[in-house]
Amino acid sequence: MPVLGAVEPDVSTTRTDLMLSLSKHVPLRRLRLGHILRQAQDEGGRGRRIFASLIPRCSRCHVVALLVLTLALLWATPRAAAETALVAVAANFQPAMAALQAAFEAKSGHQLTVSVGSTGKLFAQIANGAPYDVLLAADEARPARLEAEGLAVDGSRFTYATGQLVLWSPKPDVIPDGDGLGVLQAANFRRLAIANPLLAPYGLAAEQTLQSLGLAEALSGRLVIGQNIGQAYALVATGNAEFGLIAHSLLPPAREDSHWPVPPDLHAPIRQDAVLLQRGADNAAALAFLAFLKSPEAQDILSQNGY
Repeated sequence: MPVLGAVEPDVSTTRTDLMLSLSKHVPLRRLRLGHILRQAQDEGGRGRRIFASLIPRCSRCHVVALLVLTLALLWATPRAAAETALVAVAANFQPAMAALQAAFEAKSGHQLTVSVGSTGKLFAQIANGAPYDVLLAADEARPARLEAEGLAVDGSRFTYATGQLVLWSPKPDVIPDGDGLGVLQAANFRRLAIANPLLAPYGLAAEQTLQSLGLAEALSGRLVIGQNIGQAYALVATGNAEFGLIAHSLLPPAREDSHWPVPPDLHAPIRQDAVLLQRGADNAAALAFLAFLKSPEAQDILSQNGY
């Protein structure tokens, strides 16, 4: 990954040399103050010293010159160029992304604009030209496809998190002794919410779990489908389904609920990959954010959010 660093301005320019030459032969009154100010702003420390050396030649404008010099010193201070990146984020990652975004923006000065959806829909949008700079997917397959199809920067893909599937109800004590398998086998409920297996990796993991348990056919008539894992969560939270197979990261932090961590051997691993898209190849904010995702600070945030 590219490493970002501060770039010092090049102050050895011919324009400064021209200013020095002019200052020896032309009275200050014939040099436009605005031109001198622009030199000071454009050329950093050397330009400011030249400007200051010219000020004493003017006997009529000491006060004005002092004010302009002050403004020049302020405006000419080198600043890191902040940029904005558009980040496409899988729905399961939305709560963690909010915490990461706040930490990254405070640390870097860059800004992130976040768009949330199912990984499948985000992939389709990118394939159709959506102007995203970064994709944080809920699987590894679609970032790999984007890379293979030339829509992502080759070699930029990496796993930023591993997801965990849970059986969840907002009601307490409805999974006795944490026996989620018994709850699914007894099927004493009307509706079980999952995300769309064709669009959402957590939906695919839920489908694989029911198949591994031999319950796919028995429970097929009780399933309600959300287009992404956030919608599946909402179906349960609003009472439209008694239970849901959802992402552990979506569980409310302060809760009195019931949940059962699904054994990971019941479904394929939910490896969540990030990738730099071609549009973001030269975007400083996108590059910095992907580097930040690998940092210990980001990993601590992920751990706090169920990853």
